[in-house]
Amino acid sequence: MTALDLAGPVAVVGTGTMGQGIAQVALVAGHPVQLYDTAPGRARAAAEEIGARLDRLVEKDRLTGAERDAARARLRPAESLSELADSGLVVEAVLERLDVKQRLLRELEDIVPDDCLLATNTSSLSVTAIGGALRNPGRFVGLHFFNPAPLLPLVEVVSGFATDVTSATRAYELARAWGKTPVACADTPGFIVNRIARPFYAEAFAVYEAQAADPATIDAVLRESGGFRMGAFELTDLIGQDVNESVTRSVWKAFFQDVRFTPSLAQRRLVESGRHGRKTGHGWYDYGDRGERPEPHTAEKVQPPAYVVAEGDLGPASELLALIREAGIQVREDEEDHGTRLVLPGGGQLALADGQTAVEFRDVVYFDLALDYRRATRIALSHSQDTQTQTLAEATGLFQALGKDVSVIGDVPGLIVARTVARVIDLAHDAVAKGVATEEDIDTAMRQGVSYPLGPFEWSRRLGRSWAYDVLDDLHMRDPSGRYAPSLALYRHAYASEKREGTP
Repeated sequence: MTALDLAGPVAVVGTGTMGQGIAQVALVAGHPVQLYDTAPGRARAAAEEIGARLDRLVEKDRLTGAERDAARARLRPAESLSELADSGLVVEAVLERLDVKQRLLRELEDIVPDDCLLATNTSSLSVTAIGGALRNPGRFVGLHFFNPAPLLPLVEVVSGFATDVTSATRAYELARAWGKTPVACADTPGFIVNRIARPFYAEAFAVYEAQAADPATIDAVLRESGGFRMGAFELTDLIGQDVNESVTRSVWKAFFQDVRFTPSLAQRRLVESGRHGRKTGHGWYDYGDRGERPEPHTAEKVQPPAYVVAEGDLGPASELLALIREAGIQVREDEEDHGTRLVLPGGGQLALADGQTAVEFRDVVYFDLALDYRRATRIALSHSQDTQTQTLAEATGLFQALGKDVSVIGDVPGLIVARTVARVIDLAHDAVAKGVATEEDIDTAMRQGVSYPLGPFEWSRRLGRSWAYDVLDDLHMRDPSGRYAPSLALYRHAYASEKREGTP
């Protein structure tokens, strides 16, 4: 039986935004679709809403009129679960409560044929636990679509502890036949995306809680230096602070309160205040009629230094040397020094964020990691109270001469982008080591599920095998809570690289 040769129609139980989206995907792929909802009349109303969306696809030339009419003819609302008895696949998208999902699936198991594939679209519950209520959990699988399901390509195909390989394969091929990009994943808290994406939010909130920078500045640095489509504060306002915080708390609890996934107290207070983001008119930002989006902190223009002395090649920031020369600033090279920093005319140093703090050194300014230093439009700098005013001014002027806006933030180790990327890389290595997913599927999931500019392993290869480990090791020394402790998988990765390079 091929993916499109299901033994019967696709049934979707639960007709909220996600349920309707999944139904639309199946319809456009050519399947008969049945809709069911416990609320009287809701399935019929949902069918009308889907029909209206199909009309809009015709208006946008994404469907022909004939294709729309055929899809509408394949869509049928059901008044009772018993009408789903001929289904080839049932996807439930009901309330995110374990008892509700288990009860529904037990009822379905008594109704649908033995070869019907059962699936859940849960984003936060254990697929294994949901399937544990079934007599035959082998045919039960997670199909985690991302919202809006018709537009976003990623589908996480999640195998519970008891899921048969044949069921997972059928679900994977079905998602692919629907034009989606499936990734295979073991049943783990947060699956792939919601597990590995936690540091993107957590580190931004941590920098804010340390009073090192405001939300607008942190968001701007993540976008304009890190290459992320949105910053953490604006993205959680879009998702909903209550929803994002709930996912974080769910993953944290599921990992037995692992400190690496600790929720943010600042976000908790935001949720408690009812400021849930765009949907309530206020979150980290004010979306009211009179609300004005705050501007990121941007340093005033200053004169660039006449020259810099390069001690080493700057590692992941080595392309800066070419940019500095192109800007007409002389680069003098110290061939005897094997460091990775720039010395400024006043004697101060400029170094790439490495997990240490500026206060530990006599006169240093740290600069943040960038996805692409040539294309980046903003750079974050940090300094301490011991940094000379001239050193900060020369560092600021240097990056401004390269065409960058400069945001000066507090003296936090790892600044913003570097600490975020290092932690994402670490969680990705840890997930592969624990059999959650392959490197390729993790990179695909993070690019397509949350629009990261690079997958964690792509980033790791670009930055160097030991880069993330070194940054986190330094961070861990300054915050020994365990939040930044590199995983054993990342340690093995970095150490194996060193051995191959001849390090004893």
